[in-house]
This record gives sequence, structure tokens and C-alpha cells, in this order.
Amino acid sequence: MTTENTSGVRIDDLPIREELRGKSPYGAPQLDVPVQLNTNENPYPLPPALVERIAERVREAARGLNRYPDRDAVELRTELAAYLTRTTGHPVTTGMVWAANGSNEVIQQLLQTFGGPGRTAIGFEPSYSMHGLISRGTGTGWISGPRREDFTIDRAAAEAAIAEHRPEVVFITSPNNPTGTAVDADTVLALHDAAQAARPSLVVVDEAYVEFSHRPSLLSLIGGRPNLVVSRTMSKAFGAAGLRLGYLAADPAVVDAVQLVRLPYHLSAVTQATALAALEHTDTLLGYVEQLKTERDRLVTELRAIGYEVTDSDANFVQFGRFTDTQAAWRSILGHGVLVRDNGVPGWLRVTAGTPAENDAFLDAVRELKKELYA
Repeated sequence: MTTENTSGVRIDDLPIREELRGKSPYGAPQLDVPVQLNTNENPYPLPPALVERIAERVREAARGLNRYPDRDAVELRTELAAYLTRTTGHPVTTGMVWAANGSNEVIQQLLQTFGGPGRTAIGFEPSYSMHGLISRGTGTGWISGPRREDFTIDRAAAEAAIAEHRPEVVFITSPNNPTGTAVDADTVLALHDAAQAARPSLVVVDEAYVEFSHRPSLLSLIGGRPNLVVSRTMSKAFGAAGLRLGYLAADPAVVDAVQLVRLPYHLSAVTQATALAALEHTDTLLGYVEQLKTERDRLVTELRAIGYEVTDSDANFVQFGRFTDTQAAWRSILGHGVLVRDNGVPGWLRVTAGTPAENDAFLDAVRELKKELYA
């Protein structure tokens, strides 16, 4: 959403940087419809016990709001490290973790540190569009790398692109957004090695949806690889999109490096308190994740039974198609009170796994769409 412009001055009339001209801000339509399955949010509200614990921690933090928060968020980073250690089986220390306002700020800080003017970053598209947008926002050149027709990464083609362009930053998204496809460890290692031979480069594995994956986290790969970073978020699995808390795990030297560009006191005391409360309830929250994985798999099965093509998904969403007129298909589903996402991938739409009732409404809508397509 943009603000109302009453002056008649356009963005391009301003002295903005050339690489930002003609670009649009990131965002998904937020329409008032009964079923909203377009932004990959966790549909389950936080449990009452967690809401009460958040209130307690925030109340305690409020007593000290006249003071700046813990600049380095040591307690929070310690608890995030413990969570990663427990859920992945890979030992992670406080010094290996950094936290920021959503994984987008983590990515921004990495690009401010390792990218910038005269440097380039590569991602394999279609993928998370913010990688390219934040690259441009930090003055980093953006290179769109190849994917196969089935949306998996062609290892040989990706290695060739890295060797040709010699980027300073490489993004690998697993599970990938918007396709849902995961990347195997061998491919990540091959691209990491290609990147080190070319430059060397920072390799960022974006695991925003990894808790929903059939595959284990790639966190174990960072040992002995100081240029390999894994980024995460609490928005999806923790059902805390409104919290805005992202984090990374990497060699402690990377954590030291991003602190060169982070704004002072970038994580408020309230944010830290809320995130700490959520981490006390990980077992309950990950139970919701298991429910969503079941619903995600049901969507895949049902969509294929109806007659749609579906990309295998390791995330909390499903990409389905194919459509000759994607916008018409999107409007038809919307007409049944269900909002899904048109990510701009030709012929495909994406739906978030919701509650059973929300998914039933979506499946009813796409059944009607199939009838319309063959009427």
C-alpha cells in the first residue's frame, strides 16, 4: 500500500538511485475475504498460555523502557542457539547466532556487510523476491540464476553461473518460496565450493520454512565453512509473523561482521521479551507445525486428484497450476471468497496451508474453477 499522493510528484521525479526507478514495493494484496491463504502465515493463533506469558514478560520489560534494550540480545540469542541445538542435533553456541527484525533485516545486514556497490549477489529464480529487492536496496547488483523446468536447481548450470559471474553473495532458498521445493545437502555443498573457488563468496541458505520440511535442516553444513550462513524466522513455524523476529546461524566471525552495520539497539526490549516467551512454548508451537504439514500434504493430494499440476512442497504452502490465464484463475478463486497468491510465476498460483475448514473452502473453490475451465 502506498500513501495518497496529492502533490502530483511521482517517485521517478525524485532524485532516487537509478536502480530503484520503475520498481514496485514488495507486498501481497490484503483483501477482506473470508479465507486468506496468500501470505504463508501460520493460521493458528498463539495458545492462551503463551499469550499470558508474553504479557508477563512484556510487563516486566515495560518497567525498564526508559532504558535502552540489551544491544546484543544475549539472552535471546542464547535461547535461539538452544532451540537450534535441540531441534537439529547440531551444537550451536550464542556466539554463532544473530537476531534482527525479521529474516529480511538479517538478509539486509548480510548484504550491507558482504554486498554493496560494485558487488553482486545471485539467486536461483523463481525464488524469494526480497533477495533481489534487498540486494538492489543495498546497491548490490542482482543476478538471476537458472532453475530447471520442475523448479529444482540445476547443479551444473548453477555452478557455471557462479563461475561466470563470481558473485560476492549466493542465495540458496530451501524450502524455496514460491515453489516449495527443497535443496539437498550435496547441491548446497557443490554450490558453496563453486562460490569459494570463484571469489570466495558468502553463501546464504534461507531456511524460513524448514520446520515444515520433510528434509533435515542444512545447519550441520556450517561447521568448518565460515562463509556459509543459515537464516531462519519465527514468523512461520512459531506463528509469530507480527513479532518480526529473524535470526541466522554461522561462524562467530560472521556474527561479528554484521554488527559492523546493525543499527544500535535494533531489537526493542518488547520484541526480545515476546520472542523469549515464544521460545518457552516451542513444543506446543511445533505441534501446530505437524498439523499444518498434514494439511499441506492433503492439499497436494486433493489438488492432484482434481486434475491440477502440483509442485512437491516442503513448506507450508503449495504451488499449483497450470493455467493459461493465471489472473483469471486467481479472480475465480477470489470470487469464491478465497484469496491465494499470484507470485508472477507464469501458469502457477500458490496457496498457504490453512486450517482444515479454510483448506476445505479452497478445495471447493478450485473444484468449481476446474468446472469453469472445462465448461
